[in-house]
Amino acid sequence: MKRNRIAATMLTAVIGATVVLAGCAGKQEQPPASSGSAGGGAAPSQSQSYTVKHAMGETTLTKKPERVVILTNEGTEALLALGVKPVGAVKSWVGDPWYEHIKADMQGVKNVGTESQPNIEEIAALKPDLIIGNKMRIEKVYDQLNKIAPTVYSAELRGDWKVNFMLYAEALGKKAEGEKVMADFDKRVADLKTKAGDKLKQKVSLVRFMASTARIYYNDTFAGIIFKQIGIARPEKQNKDAFADDVTKERIPDMEGDVLFYFTYETGDGKASKMEEDWTKDPLWNNLNVVKNKKAFKVNDTIWNTAGGVKAANLLLDELYKFYEVSK
Repeated sequence: MKRNRIAATMLTAVIGATVVLAGCAGKQEQPPASSGSAGGGAAPSQSQSYTVKHAMGETTLTKKPERVVILTNEGTEALLALGVKPVGAVKSWVGDPWYEHIKADMQGVKNVGTESQPNIEEIAALKPDLIIGNKMRIEKVYDQLNKIAPTVYSAELRGDWKVNFMLYAEALGKKAEGEKVMADFDKRVADLKTKAGDKLKQKVSLVRFMASTARIYYNDTFAGIIFKQIGIARPEKQNKDAFADDVTKERIPDMEGDVLFYFTYETGDGKASKMEEDWTKDPLWNNLNVVKNKKAFKVNDTIWNTAGGVKAANLLLDELYKFYEVSK
């Protein structure tokens, strides 16, 4: 009898353990919780659905997209930085059709028009499973695009470029990868800030020449936001949280600084270059102390302003490392 009781007890224990293990296995087979909207959750698996909050509402994707059409230039850089080659993209503002610094990575990508006027038929022909655009540029065609494929819009193209980058990363199901790209950039900024030290106290002016106007750029610009993160000082008249002012030559004295970086948005007709030449030959320009001290430097407009993406941001950092004469 004693042996029978022992055997029965052991059998009960084995059955209980089996039930527990079966229950655990059943739980593991359930899909993990959705990553949900912006700001939370783990990255989705290839087959897991997830929802992204964006400028036009919410968009649910049933899986990580594989055929992406990108309709902003800074978004193109975001995709490339995240290891995603789009099937279609809007042409770069300067280039034939891509910026020089991304041209090698864009071989075979279909040009689907411009940021302001994408070609809807060409986008549909690519059979995308995700379209990324911008409300400020093309709000009116959102419904058309959303009928082709799930569509996510960023809100603005002025302001902190990192906000859009992380939205695009989430839409791609690559939030963790996006956070790493941002962390790597922030690490470079911190490194430059430490190495440059007191050199950052030099007040740096930003000026842009275009075909029909000249602009003084403030803190809420692509370069200005990066300057602010690094801690680069700005002239008092430029140190404000605003975008830019279109100015006449009477405002040239407001361009004064210890250092002046200027860039020219030349599209190929020579008009912007002519504007630059006209202004930089003006007596008021040449009377600036920063010009007299040979501290006015022409830099690349695409990198310092027009591209507006993560790759351009890192290239701008490269130039600042050289300017401040510190090692990377």
